[in-house]
Amino acid sequence: MNSCIAVRDHWKFIYTQIEEEQQKLKKKEQLKRDLTDETFRTKGKCAISLMLTKLDIINAILTMKYQRNVIQMKTGRLKEYDSVYKKMQKKGLELNFNIALEKINDLIGVRAVCAYVDDIYQVAGLLKKQKDIRILKIKDYIQEPKASGYQSLHLILETAIPFQEDIQWIKIELQLRTAAMDYWANLDHQLRYKRKQKETQFIDEELQQCAAVIRALDQKMLAIRKKIDKI
Repeated sequence: MNSCIAVRDHWKFIYTQIEEEQQKLKKKEQLKRDLTDETFRTKGKCAISLMLTKLDIINAILTMKYQRNVIQMKTGRLKEYDSVYKKMQKKGLELNFNIALEKINDLIGVRAVCAYVDDIYQVAGLLKKQKDIRILKIKDYIQEPKASGYQSLHLILETAIPFQEDIQWIKIELQLRTAAMDYWANLDHQLRYKRKQKETQFIDEELQQCAAVIRALDQKMLAIRKKIDKI
């Protein structure tokens, strides 16, 4: 009798596992459909286009003021499904589109590379003053770099876009950094998915040393530029 109960419980456990895997697969497929939905992607592209235009205008204003180019490069992108899925798994989040919209700040991302550290804060300051932008959160990894050495100013914001006869607020993560910070971050990104390998420990240490050099270099270049400004 006990052996029959044990067999029954064993198969019940297996069926439960199968059902859970099937539910998980369905959630993954639904999340992928939602993230690749034409409406969502169109909204995201509109938000990126609007933010890039705002940065162009800010750059024009600051260039006229300082007689030099402040924003050297800018890009925008929609986060791909695989990256969203991995991030939600890492955070222990349920695979749900609405949860992704709420908890994943960089589903829609824009990055701008500035000439100097103080330019970053000037750009951020001008964005804060705009009525069609809401600043939700600021993560200042310049004043307080990550343990890895990563430096950047992150603005989690909402921007208003006209969409289908309505005004909708779309969340964007804007990253502001110098060219040196961007150079470092791109190299760190190449290493990100290889960090479980033993050989990467020494590379991590080298990158941390480089981050300190970059921080000192950015501050030195800023100090020299300020001296030049006074001439």
